[in-house]
Amino acid sequence: MHRAHRPLSARTRILGAILVVAVIGLAIVGGVTFVVQRQRVIASVDQRLNTQVAALRTVAGSTGATQGDGSDSAATVTEELDPAEFHSVASYLKAAVARLVPAQNEAAVAIIDGRAVYRPSTLSGFDISRQNALIARAWNESEKAKTAVTGTADTPLGALSYIAVPITMPGDDAHGVYLRVVNLDAELRPVTASITTYALAALVMVAAIAGVGWFVAGRLLSPIRHLRETADAITLSDFGARLPAEGDDDISDLTRTVNSMLDRLESSVDVQRQLLDDVRHELKTPITIVRGHLELMDAADPADVANTRALGIAELDRMTRLVQDIDLLATVEGGEQFEMREVAVADLTRRMGDLVAVIPGHTWEVEATADVRINGDPDRLLQAWLQLADNAAKYTPAGSVVHVGSIATVDEVRLWVRDHGPGIPAASHRRIFRRFDRAGGKRSVGGSGLGLAIVDAIVKAHGGSCEVGDTPGGGATFTIHVPVRTGAAVLPHPVRAGDVLLQREAAE
Repeated sequence: MHRAHRPLSARTRILGAILVVAVIGLAIVGGVTFVVQRQRVIASVDQRLNTQVAALRTVAGSTGATQGDGSDSAATVTEELDPAEFHSVASYLKAAVARLVPAQNEAAVAIIDGRAVYRPSTLSGFDISRQNALIARAWNESEKAKTAVTGTADTPLGALSYIAVPITMPGDDAHGVYLRVVNLDAELRPVTASITTYALAALVMVAAIAGVGWFVAGRLLSPIRHLRETADAITLSDFGARLPAEGDDDISDLTRTVNSMLDRLESSVDVQRQLLDDVRHELKTPITIVRGHLELMDAADPADVANTRALGIAELDRMTRLVQDIDLLATVEGGEQFEMREVAVADLTRRMGDLVAVIPGHTWEVEATADVRINGDPDRLLQAWLQLADNAAKYTPAGSVVHVGSIATVDEVRLWVRDHGPGIPAASHRRIFRRFDRAGGKRSVGGSGLGLAIVDAIVKAHGGSCEVGDTPGGGATFTIHVPVRTGAAVLPHPVRAGDVLLQREAAE
C-alpha cells in the first residue's frame, strides 16, 4: 500500500532555512578571506623574488620591469654586485649564488649554457639543482625573452614561484641564468591552516546554530502545537479546552484570539443545544395532546370529530406561532436583517404611542419623550418595545393604565413600559428573558414564551441591555437601555414638568 508522503514539519523547515543562510554566509566569508590572504602571500612572494635579483638586472641589460606578475614592493639586497669586479659570467654567477643567500622556503641556482653549475652552500633553503624540468623551462624562457621572466611551475617539490634573470658579459660567449624560486605551497601553508581552522570553527558554529535554532523554533512553535492539540481535543460535547495565553507577542495575540473564538463557539453550541431542548419540550405537549385526542376520538360521533378537529387546529396554530418565533429569534440573534442608521428617538417614541393606542383593554399614556439621535435599527427597536407593551397588556388587569416613554442621558437612551399589574417576583427578574420562561410559570395568557428572549436579543444586537424592575405602588417596569454611539448623540432637551420624577430616577 502506497503511503502518502508526509511533508517536513514547520520546525524542520525553519531550522533548514536558518542553516542554509548560516552556511552560505560562513562560506562566503571564509572564501573571500582565503582569496584575499592567498593573493597577499603571492604578492609577497613576487616582491621577494624581484627584490632579491634587483642587482642582477643591470648586468642582464634589463632595467625595466620583469615579464610576468612581479610587484614593486620594498625589500633589501644584502650586498650589491658590481659587474666590473668580474671577468666572466661564471665568476659573476658564482658570487651571486654565494652572496644572495636563500631564506626559508627559497632556493637559487646558477645556470650556464642550460646546465645548473652553482647552488648555495647554506642549508637555510632547499636544493633545486636536480629539478631538470624547471631548469630547462627557466633557461628556455629567459633565452627567448632576453630579459628576466617570472612564473609558477608544478614540481615534485610542490608549486614553485620563480624568476629567471639572464646574465651576459662583454668578451664572454657564455650565457648564464640566475634562477631564484620560492616554495609557494610552503608559503601558503599558514593560510591553508587558517582556513582549515576556520572551517572547523564554522562547523562548530553551524552545529551550535542548529541546536539553538531547533530549541528556539520549538519554543516559538509550541503555541501552534498546543493549538493543534487543543483543536483535536475539542468535540461537540466538550468545548472546555483552552490555550494558556502569556506575553504580548503575535503568538500570544493569536492564542487569545483562538480562545475568544472557542468561547463564542461554545456559547453558540450551548445556545443551539438549549434551543433544541426547549423546542423539543415545547412541541412535545401539543403533539401529545393532538395524538391523545385522535386516539380517543369517536369517528362515528360528529360532535367529537368537530371538537377534536378544532383542538388539533388550535394546537397546530400554536406550533406555527412557535416556529415563527423561533425563526425570528434566530434571525435577531444572528444579527441578520439589521439596518443600522441614525434614529430620532422622539419620532420613535411618538410612533410607539400611536401603535399602542390601538391595543384594546388598556389606557396608554406617553410619559416622556427624549429628543436625541442614536445609531440603530428603528424597526427592530420598535419591535422590541412593542413586545414589552404586548406583555404588559397580557399580564395586567383590563382597564389599567400602561405608561411608555423615553429618556436620554449622556451615555444611553432608556425606553420603558410601566404597568400596574401583579408585578414580577425579584427571583424571576433575570430568568424571564430566557427562552420559554414565564414568571410564575403562567401559561394561561398564551404565547410561545420567546417574546422577552427576542427583545433581549434585539437589544443586545444594539450593544444594550434589558432589565425589569418594580413599579411604585405595584406592577413591573421593563426598560431597554441603548448606548449612545460616539458622534451620533445630541444632548437631550429637558422633559416636561410632569416628568421630574423620571429625571431624578435617571440621575440616580
